[in-house]
Amino acid sequence: MTAKPNFRLITLNFQLSTFNSTLIPQHYYKIFFSTMLYERTLGQWLEHWATNTPDKEYIVYSDRNLRFTWSQFNRRVDDMAKGLIAIGVERGTHVGIWAANVPDWLTLLYACAKIGAVYVTVNTNYKQAELEYLCENSDMHTLCIVNGEKDSDFVQMTYTMLPELKNCQRGHLKSERFPYMKNVIYVGQEKHRGMYNTSEILLLGNNVEDTRLDELKSQVSCHDVVNMQYTSGTTGFPKGVMLTHYNIANNGFLTGEHMKFTSDDKLCCCVPLFHCFGVVLATMNCLTHGCTQVMVERFNPLVVLASVHKERCTALYGVPTMFIAELHHPMFDLFDMSSLRTGIMAGSLCPVELMKQVEEKMYMKVTSVYGLTETAPGMTATRIDDSFDVRCNTVGRDFEHTEVKVIDPETGEECPVGVQGEMCNRGYNTMKGYYKNPQATAEVIDKNGFLHSGDLGVKDEDGNYRITGRIKDMIIRGGENIYPREIEEFLYQLEGVKDVQVAGIPSKKYGEAVGAFIIQHEGADLHESDVRDFCIGKISRYKIPKYIFFVKEFPMTGSGKIQKFKLKDVGLQLCKEQGIEII
Repeated sequence: MTAKPNFRLITLNFQLSTFNSTLIPQHYYKIFFSTMLYERTLGQWLEHWATNTPDKEYIVYSDRNLRFTWSQFNRRVDDMAKGLIAIGVERGTHVGIWAANVPDWLTLLYACAKIGAVYVTVNTNYKQAELEYLCENSDMHTLCIVNGEKDSDFVQMTYTMLPELKNCQRGHLKSERFPYMKNVIYVGQEKHRGMYNTSEILLLGNNVEDTRLDELKSQVSCHDVVNMQYTSGTTGFPKGVMLTHYNIANNGFLTGEHMKFTSDDKLCCCVPLFHCFGVVLATMNCLTHGCTQVMVERFNPLVVLASVHKERCTALYGVPTMFIAELHHPMFDLFDMSSLRTGIMAGSLCPVELMKQVEEKMYMKVTSVYGLTETAPGMTATRIDDSFDVRCNTVGRDFEHTEVKVIDPETGEECPVGVQGEMCNRGYNTMKGYYKNPQATAEVIDKNGFLHSGDLGVKDEDGNYRITGRIKDMIIRGGENIYPREIEEFLYQLEGVKDVQVAGIPSKKYGEAVGAFIIQHEGADLHESDVRDFCIGKISRYKIPKYIFFVKEFPMTGSGKIQKFKLKDVGLQLCKEQGIEII
């Protein structure tokens, strides 16, 4: 049996001497006494397994037969950490990663964690304006990049942002617009002017003494910020969510407990690491349970099926569209899925029929996790032992050591069972705050410490929650959160646009798609292609409106406020009138 690491139980509101288990439902008894919150840092977790199970496989890329044991991976992390120290990264430094699930994505995460640096994840869908905003807002010191993704050339976009790179010595970048930025690292072997590559970073690490790394390790606390993820805000400006070791390691641990993970499990991770789904629910689960993480660099249903088959994976994650692509792949029947036992389907509403097919054809007891980046991310989850009905039709019950309440937005009082209100969370999983934005932090975390999700839900008699709608003006497309205000402000810049409103249009494939409702200036003659051409290359592909409607007016209240919730129905009606098929 694996030795338990140091831990601290959340203080209970009652004395054990007076505790009577008969007064409290059994599942709450288990919550308090079968799970614990750990105070290990990410680096300490890694070193724990490198010491106790050194030869066990930790990271596997099955498609290229790249394998790291816990001890091998830990050594590479230490070497990378010393390399980062050599170029000026230290405690509190912000290091960005702009890459798909490449092998050194996780190396750099843990290297930063050991130093006490903050790992800033950059969405691979970002375009020029989004990248520049994030780098400036986050006070980024070092940016790690790969070649690019799809139609985006990350190297060229980086040079556009930092033209000084082409004329400066590596490590001596001086940018007027980005005063904090000192280094760019190319993750790979290629050489680019003004940038380090991975090999050079590892080589520079030879000049740093182990004692210096040990010194920085000793200063890291589990309550330090280790990861910063940017999430769009209702104002249209993304905010940096500061997450600690304590936030994400414990959320990952409890997620694994809900699926009865052990060190014998092998999790196939094909979801992006730059989201909490990948870096917390997958990676932190594996880190805290000492199991194997089978990586897929970028989602490809064939690579996923082959990886599960070859490695005998026991768990698989994905958003609904991923599972659909896997089930409907023409070669699906050629692969043996019988090793699978569980996994998570999350990111958007999960159709009941799809969950049935996954359970029948992929042998998985599917669970789900509900939450947001600000809750690291899990607030509620279904458990592997829950009934099919609970796992299909609810988002489960509270994470252990958290308080989830359905609160009346008008009164601030907790809603009774069955009454709709706002989903709110208080506990170990609540973010440290938004970076350099105390006002926005205060707007979502109330005086009692409850974080307000902006989502509407109800609690049933069994303690399970159902999400029923949103207060926040947000579109969820295939697991990506999109705030209409951000797209509206962008489209206002297009000549001929007098007014614009953006709303979600129901989509069979993605849950929701982006719809833009545009009022033109008098005499303007815009076409759908003009709008899309204006967006391409400037904002992420998933934010570009799928449906573009030119209208004379918006639905309004008697007081003159736009009734955005009615735009969905307006869009569906216009699609019907124009013979546009909703996909």
